[in-house]
Amino acid sequence: MKNTLWAIIIGLCFIAGTLIVSETFYRVKAMDNTLSVVGSARMRVTSDIVRWTAAFSTTIPEENLKDGYRRMSNDLNLILEFYKKNGIDTKTLVISPVSVERPWIYSNQQDLKETILRQTVEMQSEDLEKITTLAKNFQELLDEGVNFSTQSLEYYYSKLPDLRVSLLTEAMNDAKARAEKIAQSSGKKVGSLKSASMGVVQVLAPNSTEVSDYGSYDTATIEKEVMVTVRAVFLLK
Repeated sequence: MKNTLWAIIIGLCFIAGTLIVSETFYRVKAMDNTLSVVGSARMRVTSDIVRWTAAFSTTIPEENLKDGYRRMSNDLNLILEFYKKNGIDTKTLVISPVSVERPWIYSNQQDLKETILRQTVEMQSEDLEKITTLAKNFQELLDEGVNFSTQSLEYYYSKLPDLRVSLLTEAMNDAKARAEKIAQSSGKKVGSLKSASMGVVQVLAPNSTEVSDYGSYDTATIEKEVMVTVRAVFLLK
């Protein structure tokens, strides 16, 4: 009786073990029966916001700091008049405080101490053509003795969040089309979507391929290409 009982127990354990292994094998096979693809979508857009950052400065002997601040104030007034004359609301400008740099000039006789005073003027506008022209043509300020220069001219697209959503749909359709082509070559069909994840948004110069793992945003060009990628995993049947 004891031998018979042990035989029954061992038999049940073997059957249970076989079922567990079979179930595990089925799950593993089911997990492998998937196809992962990357889909993408691109669209060319035109920037609708420009940010212009300009700077002006003056260099004076260190002991004439008071005169330097006076000159910076006069230069700022000339710059504000230049902006007003060109139809820019000066209330929208962001003007930085005066920064002070003290580089030393080494000569054969002595070390001359000079002070550089500097300020930046930043603005944003939807009139890209006018601001782009002004950023390149400010000769009249130079003629008046203002040491004025453009630091940066950056172009942005304000509707990027909405565009990203619409491109995501196109990228998913592209991913499914690629999956169907791959599955067709193996004699299978694409089933339901198992998972999907969106990649970073790439805002590129036209015809550029300089993408980044962390996303990129080209600000140097008015015309841009927005690219969205999506990684999708489909079940095969």
